[in-house]
Amino acid sequence: MTKNGITYADAGVDIDAGNALVERIKPAAKRTARPGTMAGLGGFGALFDLKAAGFTDPVLVAATDGVGTKLRIAIDTGNVDGIGIDLVAMCVNDLVCQGAEPLFFLDYFATGKLELDQATRIIEGIAEGCAQSGCALIGGETAEMPGMYDAGDFDLAGFSVGAMERGTELPRDVTEGDVLLGLPSDGVHSNGYSLVRRIVELSGLNWADDCPWEDGTLGAALLTPTRLYVKGAVAALQAGCLHGLAHITGGGLTENLPRVLPEGLGAEVDLGAWSLPPVFGWLSDTGNMSQAELLKTFNAGVGMVAVVPADKVADAVAAFATDGHEAFEMGRIVAGTGVTYSGSLV
Repeated sequence: MTKNGITYADAGVDIDAGNALVERIKPAAKRTARPGTMAGLGGFGALFDLKAAGFTDPVLVAATDGVGTKLRIAIDTGNVDGIGIDLVAMCVNDLVCQGAEPLFFLDYFATGKLELDQATRIIEGIAEGCAQSGCALIGGETAEMPGMYDAGDFDLAGFSVGAMERGTELPRDVTEGDVLLGLPSDGVHSNGYSLVRRIVELSGLNWADDCPWEDGTLGAALLTPTRLYVKGAVAALQAGCLHGLAHITGGGLTENLPRVLPEGLGAEVDLGAWSLPPVFGWLSDTGNMSQAELLKTFNAGVGMVAVVPADKVADAVAAFATDGHEAFEMGRIVAGTGVTYSGSLV
């Protein structure tokens, strides 16, 4: 007796579409290959050779993260091409703050119904982020879960592993008198978007409306990808001119700088050392935000802070410049605790 009953596809899961996606993204993953990469996509696990990557006595460092409610804007506008860069950046920018070089990346993409074109664009963005940071995309998971996500919705998570030679971890040797170098951000990056979305709602604007501070739509401006600082940071690490790095994410300068400070030392920041990017001026004015709230929620134009010995500032600036980052002096390490500010954001 032949049975023609219900299938997995009838339940909303298309295995063939998942297989087609793997084939589509193989070229994007292949171009992220680096020394140490051992195999392509499709295995039960992903392999990486630390010895081939050049390490002799490595310590592994791992980081995992997502993109937060910035995804809501990407979903609502259909502009999903840069969200993968955000995902990679949120992981690998954290890894270098520990003194590690990011080596490989895996992604998790979950949706109610797999849309091949959309998923391909997202994962190609992940591959671009990996390529920009010298990190190999060696695996991942695509989960089609009908009933878990509304039509068109999806979620992203990422996981990255890096390595460093034993004894080279950051922060280390942070000393009173060290200089704080700021590395400019490319906008809001990937934190604070629940507040961003609330402020946009208060403004009465829609994602497709003209952006108040630059050309293009409001949605496109707020989807500017998180900046990747990896290659510049690795260059500075190799030049031996770093005592610490702080990735300025949720909690802003106020909460993230103390994470690199030893007991008895604080950070003194001159808010007049850089110009507040227009997006933050608009958010602050529209939401009637206090300066303290702005500095505790957003990066305020500084995506990463390097703690540098005073006699190595020029070397550090040159190292970051190799990857296009124009580092600027924004403060000092001082006796005390936490972060103190002078001046005001303009």
